[in-house]
Amino acid sequence: MAPGPIGGRVGVFVDPSSARFRFARFALSALGLAGVAVCAAVASGESVGRIIDLTHAFDSETIFWPTEEGFVLEKGTEGVVDQGYYYAAHRFCTAEHGGTHIDAPIHFHADRWTVDQIPLDRLVGPAILVDVSERCAEDPDHRVSVSDFETWEKQHGRIPDASIVLIRTGFGRFWPDRKAYLGTDERGAPAVAKLHFPGLHSDAARWLIAERQIRAVGLDTASIDHGPSKQFESHRVLFEANVPAFENLAGLDELPASGFLVVALPIKIRGGSGGPLRAIAILPDDSAESRAAVSDPPPRPTDPAPRGEAPTHYGPS
Repeated sequence: MAPGPIGGRVGVFVDPSSARFRFARFALSALGLAGVAVCAAVASGESVGRIIDLTHAFDSETIFWPTEEGFVLEKGTEGVVDQGYYYAAHRFCTAEHGGTHIDAPIHFHADRWTVDQIPLDRLVGPAILVDVSERCAEDPDHRVSVSDFETWEKQHGRIPDASIVLIRTGFGRFWPDRKAYLGTDERGAPAVAKLHFPGLHSDAARWLIAERQIRAVGLDTASIDHGPSKQFESHRVLFEANVPAFENLAGLDELPASGFLVVALPIKIRGGSGGPLRAIAILPDDSAESRAAVSDPPPRPTDPAPRGEAPTHYGPS
């Protein structure tokens, strides 16, 4: 069979009957045209581009909410065993919400998705980065507003529907300094009133859901709501709409404003309200194929399941 172009647009030719071609066709439908360059590279056997780690390592310095104990790695066997080979196996203990992690919608809304119920196409997809670090440097309690997103759109164009929206406040540079990152290094319930860091305004959360139908949202602070929040309105708005949130992201300073993919996969804890997250961003190679002009929006993610029901479909149609 004669080779053909992937998606009819990108100038990479492979045998349409090949496994690589079939994978690329599937990935295009899953990720939208923001993933064209990555999928083309996979199909042709080339490098997919640069991969950025968006996850802080979990260790004794990992930042958790003031009311949580933190991450504990309990050392087990480590060394050469009697049989003569090296062997290591440890145990760990952690709260769901600490370090780089996901907030599942049930975290602040009954009858919404637990972490194991979130469809995979809410966790993988084309992404954009909104950099508000200058505003947050002036006001550590800044709440990212609709105006901030409109300013981004004036410079970069409309936020595509079904995007994963990442917000860079600049607070990631403070990790793992608890006092600089959280506004206090105190622990316990009284310390919660002393928290100071940026977050997302609830009006902006509503706008992202209603006007841009986002897949997920993430940022480089300890909470999607800003530190002084008492009612956690943005959590409640997002999670009512079954939009998950990624918190304590790393590496956002290495990302462009758009044109990259995010893969954010948590531990699949049945019934969990959240959990540790391994998130990465994939930046396509800066090649002619990567710069191929595409204009179609990505497909919308799986529609939310009815209240109290687990989604019956994972991934794109």
